[in-house]
Amino acid sequence: MPEIKATPVVSRKSLTLFDTAMIGPAIVDAFKKLTPRAQWRSPVMFVVYVGSIITTLLFIQSLIGQGEANSGFIAAISIWLWFTVLFANFAESLAEGRSKAQAASLRALKQTVLAKKLATPKHGTTWLPASPADLRKGDTVLVEAGDVIPVDGEVIEGVASVDESAITGESAPVIRESGGDFSSVTGGTRVLSDWLVVRIAVNPGEAFIDRMIAMVEGAKRQKTPNEIALTILLVALTIIFLIVTVTLLPFSLYSVQVAGAGTPITITVLIALLVCLIPTTIGGLLSAIGVAGMSRMMQANVIATSGRAVEAAGDVDVLLLDKTGTITLGNRQASEFYPAPGITQIQLADVAQLASLADETPEGRSIVILAKQQYNIRERDIAALNAHFVHFSAQTRMSGVDMGERVIRKGAADTVKKHIELLGRSFLIEVSNTVDDISRRGSTPLVVVDDGRVMGVVELKDIVKGGIKERFAELRRMGIKTVMITGDNKLTAAAIAAEAGVDDFLAEATPEQKLKLIREYQSQGRLVAMTGDGTNDAPALAQADVAVAMNSGTQAAKEAGNMVDLDSNPTKLLEIVEIGKQMLMTRGSLTTFSIANDVAKYFAIIPAAFVTTYPQLKALDIMQLSSPSSAIMSAVIFNALIIVVLIPLALKGVKYRAVGAAALLRRNMLIYGLGGILVPFVGIKLIDMILTVFGLI
Repeated sequence: MPEIKATPVVSRKSLTLFDTAMIGPAIVDAFKKLTPRAQWRSPVMFVVYVGSIITTLLFIQSLIGQGEANSGFIAAISIWLWFTVLFANFAESLAEGRSKAQAASLRALKQTVLAKKLATPKHGTTWLPASPADLRKGDTVLVEAGDVIPVDGEVIEGVASVDESAITGESAPVIRESGGDFSSVTGGTRVLSDWLVVRIAVNPGEAFIDRMIAMVEGAKRQKTPNEIALTILLVALTIIFLIVTVTLLPFSLYSVQVAGAGTPITITVLIALLVCLIPTTIGGLLSAIGVAGMSRMMQANVIATSGRAVEAAGDVDVLLLDKTGTITLGNRQASEFYPAPGITQIQLADVAQLASLADETPEGRSIVILAKQQYNIRERDIAALNAHFVHFSAQTRMSGVDMGERVIRKGAADTVKKHIELLGRSFLIEVSNTVDDISRRGSTPLVVVDDGRVMGVVELKDIVKGGIKERFAELRRMGIKTVMITGDNKLTAAAIAAEAGVDDFLAEATPEQKLKLIREYQSQGRLVAMTGDGTNDAPALAQADVAVAMNSGTQAAKEAGNMVDLDSNPTKLLEIVEIGKQMLMTRGSLTTFSIANDVAKYFAIIPAAFVTTYPQLKALDIMQLSSPSSAIMSAVIFNALIIVVLIPLALKGVKYRAVGAAALLRRNMLIYGLGGILVPFVGIKLIDMILTVFGLI
């Protein structure tokens, strides 16, 4: 059977900011984008594109002795306008190149592999070879050890170890089995042991890898609402300057005729004036910023099935976080035995260990180990005990062991209380107090009962992750509210919430309560983000604005979410929000810089452009540029080169800082606003001096 190469997803460290292998294709692609259809996607740069064409035609006209006389000046302006367009194309192509490199590694997973398809539902043992392209949603396939899973699906029978390194980049295999939250499998992964019967969940072209490729390729990225709104603003500013520029030409001609002094402003100068004063800097980098944001998300091993989701991540102001695995380590460990009155600790430890011998959960194993460590209780003869172990179930919410007539159980306090009350026994007030004390500390109480007699309580500690409180404090400074979601009782939830530093919590949460909570926040105008991995999380994920499904979770969860975390790390939600914030911060910073640039260039080019018509404007030439032609040329050159200078910032993003919106605005105005005004004065003056020294103007 043909094999699929296990190519890991491109890691976040594997792509440098300027990979030399990408520069060549990006330059070629920049020239390929010199088509009206490609340029029209950015209205601001389309104006520059049209200006480049007009100045080129004016240059040709001047060569044949018609139109404007200064052909050298026109040629230089035309060349630098074309460079401005090419530099903007290059920035976008470079950003897309990073995404295309990631997409190339994913395409390696789509090599042909034969599947074993169930011939008909009536003949379950008949499996026929089939191509993945022929499989449809609802078909059933058999995948055995060494086989590659052909298409995304749900395990309906069997249990097996699966190598998902081709998708996640993690070498450790995972267990996939029918039922529960670990039944989803992804096409391109390999079964290492045993076998699985998989029901296909998608049609051709709809597989997870197909969606990944489509989203990481920048060319297929759709503009988000905020990006569209910013584009509209930039277009409005461009139209205003365009109207002003067109109005100035006849006004200039009329002034010369009436005053009889000076010379009229030329079309070339007017085009240069227009290009320098419209927001070309952000117009040229806007697409690159968006594509780079998607690329950074991919480097974090997160696939966004919607560009809007990445942007929404930056605007999120409420985070719903599961307690287990996100806020806490998720492996509760037995830490202490608290016996009931009249019971010794060793008696409680002995009974608790008996109830946990067959319990394979981390909690059950920790009880066995704690009894061994504290009281050296070990080497039990299970056969001699004539033990019948009772595993935990959602109905009983207890587990334990039956040894003949002796019945030992352990479970949550309220469940055990109902159990002994049915036996005609009473729940001791001292045990109730112990349960409350343990809950208030943020631990989980587990009550042990032997033949209806309460033996005591085992304390299970769930450790809050180190540094999580500081991260929540950062989010709070940014105006983001954190809400912990847990199935624990309110006392336990309150204690852990206080220790972790979250703003609020939802205890004893059900799928309906999660959905209700999300809708309540959204009705207040808030954007909500959450993570989930189970089918019961699907309704809430579908409702949330940013819904991160775990790759290890069910197909229903992944279809309901608008992001998939390949690492299946619930804490990744915090990183996703930071990436979204960084993208919005980058866009805002460069927009501020671009508009401030335009203000500064106004003082450089306006006096120079109109000094031939109005000689008195020479008094406004505060930069003391050498000549009107040099001033205009310097501004045009600076306008082109500043795009090149800012490409690394657009691709890398501004440094993420956990500050509020007001503080961020002040910082932007100070650094990018003030900087945007000062830099053109320095840059244009320096270019003017170089042109003058070398006699280039």
